[in-house]
Amino acid sequence: MKAHAAVRLYFDRAADRLDLAPALRRLLIIPKREVQVQIPVEMDDGRLETFIGYRVQHDDSRGPMKGGLRYHHEVDLDEVRALATLMTWKTAVVDLPYGGAKGGIAIDPKKLSAKELERITRKFTDQIHDIIGPHEDIPAPDMGTSSREMAWIRNQWEKYHGFGPAVITGKPVEHYGVEGREEATGRGVGILAYKLLGHLNRKPNQTRVALQGFGNVGSHAAKFLHESEYKIVAVGDHTGAYFRREGLDIPKMLKYSLANKGMLQGYTDADRITNDQLLELECELLIPAALGGVITAKNAERIKAPIIIEAANAPTDPDADAILEERGIKVLPDILANAGGVTVSYFEWVQNLQFYKWGLNRVRQELDSVLSRAFDAVWQEANTQRCSLRTAAYMIAIRRVKAATELAGLG
Repeated sequence: MKAHAAVRLYFDRAADRLDLAPALRRLLIIPKREVQVQIPVEMDDGRLETFIGYRVQHDDSRGPMKGGLRYHHEVDLDEVRALATLMTWKTAVVDLPYGGAKGGIAIDPKKLSAKELERITRKFTDQIHDIIGPHEDIPAPDMGTSSREMAWIRNQWEKYHGFGPAVITGKPVEHYGVEGREEATGRGVGILAYKLLGHLNRKPNQTRVALQGFGNVGSHAAKFLHESEYKIVAVGDHTGAYFRREGLDIPKMLKYSLANKGMLQGYTDADRITNDQLLELECELLIPAALGGVITAKNAERIKAPIIIEAANAPTDPDADAILEERGIKVLPDILANAGGVTVSYFEWVQNLQFYKWGLNRVRQELDSVLSRAFDAVWQEANTQRCSLRTAAYMIAIRRVKAATELAGLG
């Protein structure tokens, strides 16, 4: 199923429960603006290459639009549209004053030099500078991008519009970034895991965790969970997965990955397994924190974990989601589970607008407060409506966006 069709299906399930009128459904699901741009760039060897970039702005009824910018060779308009829509529901479910957007460029950043990436990034900014801004649309890092690219975008945007660090988040701390932004999504996953397992009467030291993905999100989630005494028995990245029944040495794996260009390939202090095997391990908590679409109708019946936290965007296909729900598996959906990143991006934006810097402890405390409040609301909604946590999260988000849309009027 195409990415946007999957998001639409989840939306419709919640909209049915809310008895949303067809005209309003259409208004809330169709993006406000979709932009596709041509990015002609001279490569290091003198060749001219033309890349395709996208920025989809889904909804701004609750505030400026917010969403990451990903660099990946499989990026296309349908994926960006789906992710922009998810951002609308994500910002709404954690009650941030934002709408949703997303961007991407169809490139493989690992095959490009730093200078080529900088030229592509600046050229892309030239093409979209007039539709982004601190009060319109605020990009951020995503898959394949980091604080480095955000610094380039900010610098290029300011050539047109003057000083305005709030145009983008996820910047280096030296460029008006916020402490704690890199750890935010993974830390948020850890905070929410603690909340969810507490409601299910499970103790950390009696909880075995399998975590697929060891990039920025997965590594910080692993660090938080390890420090909270969870037993992480399996971790994987795109180079392979590793299993240790008595628990992995997470600090050692973090050091190994850091020294090995961010990869786990070649790690020897655990048994090598496949990422498919990792998803089907005997454990209490499964955290997909890599690519989307890894839990499908083909493997959903074989998943043994009774709890899943979706640290990745759209890791579960709708058909698989129905199977998991029927089997009684608790799934904390992506629009809440990985909202730690956009929450701390909001803190960065607030600081940039106020020209007032917070300390790391305040960032962490505020993150815990926002996510805990959102989790409690979703948990209560699910119990009241007798529905899944995913449907409950969508219902809360849609209700908030609907209210803002109607209050603004259509005139």
